Amino acid sequence: MNNIASSLSKKNKFLILGCGYSGNFFAKTLRRLGFTVLTSSRSINQDPDSFVFNSEANIMPKKEIFDGVTHILSCIPPDKNGNDPVLKSLKTKLKTLSLEWIGYLSTTGVYGNTQGDWVSEIDPPNPFQKRSQKRLNCEKEWIESGLPVQIFRLPGIYGPGRSTFEAIKNNKIRVILKKDQVFSRIHVADIANAIIYLLQNKDTLRFYQIINIGDDEPCSQIEVIQYCYDLLGVKMPEPIFFEDAKNDLSPIAKSFWMENRRVSNKLLCKTLGYKLIYKNYKLGLKNCFLNV
Repeated sequence: MNNIASSLSKKNKFLILGCGYSGNFFAKTLRRLGFTVLTSSRSINQDPDSFVFNSEANIMPKKEIFDGVTHILSCIPPDKNGNDPVLKSLKTKLKTLSLEWIGYLSTTGVYGNTQGDWVSEIDPPNPFQKRSQKRLNCEKEWIESGLPVQIFRLPGIYGPGRSTFEAIKNNKIRVILKKDQVFSRIHVADIANAIIYLLQNKDTLRFYQIINIGDDEPCSQIEVIQYCYDLLGVKMPEPIFFEDAKNDLSPIAKSFWMENRRVSNKLLCKTLGYKLIYKNYKLGLKNCFLNV
């Protein structure tokens, strides 16, 4: 019988490319577990475990960064032409390494608009937004690369320091009501822990190349906002109907409201057995509230 953590050992070395909110949380979680983790940034900083990688400026990581690397997580978005910057600059290098796994953070936006219906990994992608079409193109590039890649499709990401509480605090909240509109979401801790769970159990679980990571309860934005105001003990402003608000929204904000889908996590949670830390927005936001 395989040891539960047989697919990860302290000898493993992780590189995280594009260490934003999710990548940074993943790095911290891994380091707490005792792993060596190096993170990329676009310019030099004070972090001794950080290295510079900036494909736009053609600044590549130094050779020694790759010594002993076994696992890579790429969080870098597509370039303006819809190609993957990591593969464009580093594919040849990555092919020379003894990599056990590469993770790529994508978006559930690739499913497009389902009018609120559930989508799962077996549904064909049908991206509606230009940025989601670019993401799907990058997914294809990774799959065709021949590298040991696993793709994670993520819905709206929130967590400490990046939640509705910050929007309320900074007076950037828009309380918009759109009938039957739902959003899927995931707490950043569940992204990190789901991926680590899959890596720890890699020898015993069937491998799936594409996995959704979302919570159990997609719901309307207004429910989430109302819950935050309730926790703060403050009255929520009167909602504005989407039709009345849409002309004041930025193109990117407006685009989020043009798609309506529920993202299924059954593959991750039922088939593969991952137990969510925050099954729904209430549990996740309570965690954020403690960190406000």
